[in-house]
Amino acid sequence: MTKSPVALIRSAEEAERLDDEEFDGEFLESQPFDLLDAPVIGRLLQWRHSRTLLQIPLLAVSVVMIFEGLLGPTLSPKNMATVLTWVHFRGALVLAILCAGNLFCMACPFMLARNMMRRWIHPRFTWPRSLRNKWIPVALFVLVLFCYELFGLWASPWLTAWVIVGYFAAVLIIDGLFTHATFCKYVCPIGQFNFIAATAAPLEVAVREPEVCDSCGTKDCIRGRRDASSPLVVLQRGCELALFQPAKIGNMDCTFCLDCVHACPHDNVGILSRLPAGELMSDPHRSGIGRFSRRNDIAALVVVFCFGALMNAFGMVSPVYTVESWLKHTLHFDSQATVLGILFTAIIVIEPALLLGLAAWITRAWAGVRNGWLAIAVRYAYALSPLGFGMWLAHYGFHFFTGLYTIVPVTQNAFAEIGWPILGDPRWTLVGLPKTVVEPIEFGFLLLGLAGSLLVAWRLAEDDSEQHPVRAFAPWGVLCLVLFVCCAWLMNQPMDMRATMMAG
Repeated sequence: MTKSPVALIRSAEEAERLDDEEFDGEFLESQPFDLLDAPVIGRLLQWRHSRTLLQIPLLAVSVVMIFEGLLGPTLSPKNMATVLTWVHFRGALVLAILCAGNLFCMACPFMLARNMMRRWIHPRFTWPRSLRNKWIPVALFVLVLFCYELFGLWASPWLTAWVIVGYFAAVLIIDGLFTHATFCKYVCPIGQFNFIAATAAPLEVAVREPEVCDSCGTKDCIRGRRDASSPLVVLQRGCELALFQPAKIGNMDCTFCLDCVHACPHDNVGILSRLPAGELMSDPHRSGIGRFSRRNDIAALVVVFCFGALMNAFGMVSPVYTVESWLKHTLHFDSQATVLGILFTAIIVIEPALLLGLAAWITRAWAGVRNGWLAIAVRYAYALSPLGFGMWLAHYGFHFFTGLYTIVPVTQNAFAEIGWPILGDPRWTLVGLPKTVVEPIEFGFLLLGLAGSLLVAWRLAEDDSEQHPVRAFAPWGVLCLVLFVCCAWLMNQPMDMRATMMAG
């Protein structure tokens, strides 16, 4: 049957519309959003001194927090050091990573102090090769969580201030002796937390057009840009964390310092959108890192990141006191440090070893994956990262949102204490959002983390077992569900309102 002229015209228009949509889809897929192209913030970030501009206010706040912690009120809910550190900083950090990426490392005040020091003191040593891994930050990460519980850092402005002082001292000593960004890459526990969390971020510093890098002869993104007349003079340093942009994949070890952006002579590095947690779904060789499946130290960091979130939340709910009391009575221990040590060993070491070991053994036996159980456990450990991040978001988000307004009265009080009450009397009744509003947000974070972990585990299973991907995925899917239930149970328990006027 012959179509009428009108039908032919409509068919042609429909075909043209579909072709346009297909072209647009391909264009959008090949052209991700670039934050540096944004009208205002893009121009700001491309400015060479943008990082310093972000670091200065955080350095000033850090100094204020140190003095307030040492000289201000001893009651933690009235002291800026404890409220800002344990309520606002932690919540803002994880929310910023969720929305954009590793913004704290970008604006890190410790690096500003280090850069100022390096104007006069130049490091002469290189970090020992045997320590170029994540085992030191893994131990420090656990130590920070342990000390937080043992010494009740949230309740001590004085100790909180000394923690900040100690951090500045560690940065200045280590990076004063060792070249490059040694502290960031191999020591800093906050940085390692950010690196793992940022694997679920929607943005990454990445190359815009790989073909441009193929024809680049200077490699300034990692070597730095030098003066043509004086090659020893560095005009703009390259990546201090040894991440070569054309071979860089994901956010691991990336501090968002943007040195590569400013050093690239071709303007070929941007802050691009990507699939959150997409970097965990494959195992290519990554510049400065290698393959995730061969990095037992990074896998251990992910495990501590995930199970440390459970331990940190468990320390703030009422059942922990029952468990501690039972341990003291059963084992006849009076030392709080010993009891905490047992809990930390059980939750951060023994529990993940048993759960991951069992899941790996089932994957190897049931799905026919040929790798050894340890290699399988290391490979799939990365699937726990999104769920762990979801737990940190739920926990820190709880304290952040329920104590959102506490910054107002502590700031009023700080001004009043120095004899300058220009902000009026402290309004201690200002606290935060009601729990009825916050609880759905918490559960949403947990669901988001669960979905990410299940997706990563499935993609890894598809790669490992083409014939039985469901069998390879099943034990890890069950593990993620079990951990999700544990997280949901913890967040439904009455939680201490630490560092706020509602603290119990």
